Amino acid sequence: MKKLIIIPLLSLLISTTLAQEFISHTNTVKNGYNFWVYTPVNPDSSAEIKPLVLFLHGASLCGNNLSRVMRYGPLDALKRGLILDALVVAPQNPGGAWSPEKIMNVLNWVKENYGYDEDQLYVIGMSLGGYGTLDFVGTYPEKVAAAMAMCGGANLRQGYCGLNEVPLWILHGTADRDVGLKESQKVVNAMKNCGYTDRLIFTKLQGVDHGGPARLFYINEVYDWLFEHRLTDPDRPVNTSYTITPESMKNPYRKLTPRTIPVRSGNKNDSKKTEGIDETNEESTSPDTTASPKPATGEKRYHTIKKGDTLGKIAQNNHTTVKKLCQLNNIKETTLLQIGKKLRVK
Repeated sequence: MKKLIIIPLLSLLISTTLAQEFISHTNTVKNGYNFWVYTPVNPDSSAEIKPLVLFLHGASLCGNNLSRVMRYGPLDALKRGLILDALVVAPQNPGGAWSPEKIMNVLNWVKENYGYDEDQLYVIGMSLGGYGTLDFVGTYPEKVAAAMAMCGGANLRQGYCGLNEVPLWILHGTADRDVGLKESQKVVNAMKNCGYTDRLIFTKLQGVDHGGPARLFYINEVYDWLFEHRLTDPDRPVNTSYTITPESMKNPYRKLTPRTIPVRSGNKNDSKKTEGIDETNEESTSPDTTASPKPATGEKRYHTIKKGDTLGKIAQNNHTTVKKLCQLNNIKETTLLQIGKKLRVK
């Protein structure tokens, strides 16, 4: 009798261990991005359809090394002990503004190959990812159950009215010197011009700088708020019973218990599977546990001037201002741009 009991228990433990993992996909989706997929533990029913959380990172994580996307955000939070019963998709932007079309191409591939509950697609991002979140939601409002955008803005050419269709929480620190509070305020004002903002929550985080909102990825209530919403909700009301303050953001990752999540490549020609994160020659993917896990904001970035560029266009594409570009490059707004020369944008 003991053997009959022990074997199923061992089988359950093994299946539970293998059920959760980070899976990398590179050069998988045409006109898409390289991306991670986190698959959750699901010991009760491996066939159950899960919600999906889409994470869009900031400019400091751009590049072509997926391990960078582990530095902060939901994937890092999961390593630190956050429990999410949902798929997490984290694409990597190689540089420039996020493309809603490319993001949707990735999600369509994930839908076909992993499956997820299309009534429960949630988007969350900060800084450049905050712009990406609002641009994606405004482009595909009929796809998103709820979204949270932090310290960003939006560049919606087709207009901002689509944002009003989605339960949306915009947060921005009042002490943000990298992307000013006015960028989120512009979005809110544009939404109000559409005539209604019943599904919007706009929170000004007093005294919080640009990196501060990164702490929100480690707070359970953030995901609980997202999961309160579904596309099938009658009239799709926004849940206003949750609050986020600078006090609630203090060192949230210290409340979590670190755990090891297996990592493997989802590429067909790469069967490598390892415990933890692939080691690279780049800087560590694990932030200092004694400090706030915020993205680096001191990295210098440059843009090579090409035909048709203007200071206004360059500023918009890099989420800055013409005034800031002039200050960084010691030029005037009337300075003629020379094709091929580099312009510092950060």
